[in-house]
Parts: sequence; structure tokens; C-alpha cells
Amino acid sequence: MRLEGSCHCGAVRFTVQSHTPQPYMHCYCTICRKTAGGGGSAINIMGDAGTLKVEGAEHLSVYQACGAARDPREISPARRHFCQHCGSALYVSDPRWPDWVYPFASAIDTPLPAPRERAHIMLDFKAPWVEVPAGPDNKHFDSYPDLSIEDWHKSRGVYEE
Repeated sequence: MRLEGSCHCGAVRFTVQSHTPQPYMHCYCTICRKTAGGGGSAINIMGDAGTLKVEGAEHLSVYQACGAARDPREISPARRHFCQHCGSALYVSDPRWPDWVYPFASAIDTPLPAPRERAHIMLDFKAPWVEVPAGPDNKHFDSYPDLSIEDWHKSRGVYEE
């Protein structure tokens, strides 16, 4: 599926191909909730890095978070791309997984398919004011889930070729 995304002010636009477009995984880690906001969580989907096309790349800034691992001084290799004008979180790239890019669902303008269930991850780090939805269609994980984004889509028959 071809995804189109943009920042709030329109200075940056991007497209990327995704086999895994269902925005099912809400991350509550301190990095996601502080840099992407939105109810205390951020939702990433996955795209093929080789297909990423960016218009307005000169308006991008990159943030590499500290404290991503157990050592609060450690700098994460993940690169969070955002618009330097309006601050919109756009996508994450990471040299550990060079084939993939992780757009924030909030930046996607293309209508996305609604997932039948949601995974709420990194709950050990959620803000105390955040109420995480409960029920059989909401899976909870203290840290990372058991399945990758690709495996989750494949196991539910929603992986798009």
C-alpha cells in the first residue's frame, strides 16, 4: 500500500510503500509520549525504506533520544525525523534495521485500515494520567510485544503484498 504523509504546516511531504499499514501498536515509552504526544502514546507503522520519497527534506530535523536503553546517558541510534517549523513527528529510521522506516500514523494522510485489535506497549513507562483501554481487543505489554510489526500483520492475515 502506498502511504502519503505530511507535517502540519505542509513544508514536508513523503510517500512510502507499506506491507503493514494497520496502526495497531500504541507505544507509551517516554520518548514516544514526549516527542509525538497524542494521548500519551505514539503509533508507528512500517514502510520499505527503499521506497521513501521526501519533498521538503531541507525542512527536516532529526532527534536521537538519550536514555533509550537502561543507561540514561546512552544515545539511541534511532533517528526521529520531524518538521523543524511545526514540530510534527513524521517517521523514525534506524541503522539497526536499514530496510525499514517507521512513519508515525499521525503523519499519514492516506486512509489507513482500522485494526481489529491493538497492542499497548512499553506500559512500564506510561504516564500515570494515561488510561489504557482494556478488553479482549487490547493486548498489554510491559515492554516490547512478542511479535514484530511484520509478524503481527502476517499472523492476522492483514499483510499486504
